[in-house]
Amino acid sequence: MALCKYCQKEITWMRTLRRSVPIENDGTVHECKEYGNVRKSVRSLEPESLSPEEIARYEKGVNKS
Repeated sequence: MALCKYCQKEITWMRTLRRSVPIENDGTVHECKEYGNVRKSVRSLEPESLSPEEIARYEKGVNKS
């Protein structure tokens, strides 16, 4: 058994095709509001908001790794 790191409920992981899906004890797919709130709060960057120097530095770091 594992714990959801967002709501602390017990879940188990089931492999379906290529994905691992969290399953609750009653057999339903685990979907918590806390995880949804985290996903909404993720900041997204628009390419137009970055300067060419920042984009070049980012690409250099990606290519280096």
